[in-house]
Amino acid sequence: MDYDVLILGGGIIGCAVAYELSKYSLNIALIEKDYDIADDVALINSAVVYDGVECDDTLMAKLEMMGNEMFDELSSKINVPFKRQGSLIIAEDEKSEDMINKMYERALERGIKNITLLQSNEVYELEPNLSVKVSKALYSKNTGVICPYDLAIAYGEIAFDNGVNFRLEEEVVDIQKITKGFRVITNKNKFTCKMVINTTPGQNYSIDTSEKIYKEKRNLSFFLLEKDCKVNYNNIVFTIKDSEETVRIIPTVQGNIILALNTEKPVGYEYTLKNFNNLMGEIDENKINAFYQWPHYKDTIIIDESLIDKGYIKVVGKHYGQVTMTPSIAKMVCETIVSNINCVLKKDFVGKRREVYKFSQLSNEERNQIIKMNKKYANIVCICKNITEGEIVDAIRRPLGARTVEGIKRRTGVTFGSCKGSECFSKIVSILARETNKKPTDIVNDSKNSNILKSRIKEFQYE
Repeated sequence: MDYDVLILGGGIIGCAVAYELSKYSLNIALIEKDYDIADDVALINSAVVYDGVECDDTLMAKLEMMGNEMFDELSSKINVPFKRQGSLIIAEDEKSEDMINKMYERALERGIKNITLLQSNEVYELEPNLSVKVSKALYSKNTGVICPYDLAIAYGEIAFDNGVNFRLEEEVVDIQKITKGFRVITNKNKFTCKMVINTTPGQNYSIDTSEKIYKEKRNLSFFLLEKDCKVNYNNIVFTIKDSEETVRIIPTVQGNIILALNTEKPVGYEYTLKNFNNLMGEIDENKINAFYQWPHYKDTIIIDESLIDKGYIKVVGKHYGQVTMTPSIAKMVCETIVSNINCVLKKDFVGKRREVYKFSQLSNEERNQIIKMNKKYANIVCICKNITEGEIVDAIRRPLGARTVEGIKRRTGVTFGSCKGSECFSKIVSILARETNKKPTDIVNDSKNSNILKSRIKEFQYE
C-alpha cells in the first residue's frame, strides 16, 4: 500500500482531519486540486463560533456545541487568534419575540448554558448604539469569533510537520475498490491505500454513487468596516425580523466590524447599505473597507460511515456553522479511523505550528530583534497594514507556503488596507516570482487561469 489513509480535499475539514490523524503512526496523504489549501474559507478572515442556540437542526446544534467547547484549548495550543464574544439575537416585533422564546426553550432542552432572555432596556445597556426598536433579545455568553483561514492553515502546517504528504494541484478522477483497500486515481498518479476520507461533497466516484444536491443555499453580502470607524459594538448582533432577511454585526478578532446581510435573493451594494443604516444609523461610506458576497449554506453535515466496513468515509453537506463544527467532526472521523486500523499515538508529535511574526503587533524592541535576524523585516511593503517583506517571504517559505497572490493576502493581510494594493500589488508579485523562481507572467491570483500578467510589458524586479 502507498498510504494507510488518503484524505480527499484540502478545505478546513480535510486539514483538521489531517491534523488529528497526524498524531498517530499512520502514513497519510491529502490530495487537493487547487494551488493552496483552505480555499473554502471566505476571503474575510473571520467567522462566528456558534453554540447551537440559533440552529434549527438538532444534530447540527450538537456538533456546534461540541466544537464550541473545544476552541479555547485548541486555539491556544495551535496559536490561532480566537476571542469569546457574547451574542444578541434581537426581536423587533411580536412575531420575532415568539421565535426568540422558542429558541430559548429549545436551548434549555439541549442543555445549553449561559443564555438569558433580555428585555429592551437591558439590551440597550449592552449595545447603546443600536438604532432599531428592540422588544426582546436572547443573550449568549458562549459564542466567539475566530480567524478560520488561520485555523485551516495551522491545521495543515502542523499536519505537514508531522509527516502528512500534501499533494496540491492534483485532482482525484476516481476511487476504485480493490481486494485490500482502494485505488485512488488522480490526473497525475495512481495510489493504493487502506482507507479513504472524502471531504469533497458533490464529487461522486465508482465507490460512491450517491448524489448530493445543495438545496439550502442563500446569499451573504458583507461590509468590512475600517478599524477607525465610529461604529462600536461589544457583542455579535443578529436580527430575526423575518425568514427572508437577517442582518448581523460581527466584531472581529482583528478589531474591525463586519456587517452581513443574509438573503434568499442576490442583492447589491445600495440595498445592503440601506439595511445596515436602518439597524445602526447612517454609516460613513468612506469607512467601508470592502464589499464581498459569499454563499450561505444550511444543509445538514453528515459523517457518512455506511461504507466503513470497506474503509470509506464521506463528509457530506455544507453549513454556515462549519467552522464551529470542524474540531468535533475531525475528532469523530479520527476516532472512527483509529478504531478500524492498527495504529498508536506518536511519541514525537509536534502539536504547535511554527512561530508567525506579525510586525504590526510587535513592540519596538521585538521589531529590532527580528530585524537583526532578518533585514527583510525592516522593509515595509504594505504601508496601509504595516506588513513587511519578511512576513511575505515567510508566508511563501513556510510549510504549505503560498504560491498565489491570494494565498499571500490571506496569510499576511496585504492589500486589505485603504489603498487595496495599489501601492504594493506589483511588489508582491515580484517577491512571489523571485521566491518561487518563476517569471512574473507565471504568477496567478488564485486559480490556474488567473494570471496577473498576460504578457511581459517590461522587466521589473523588486529589491
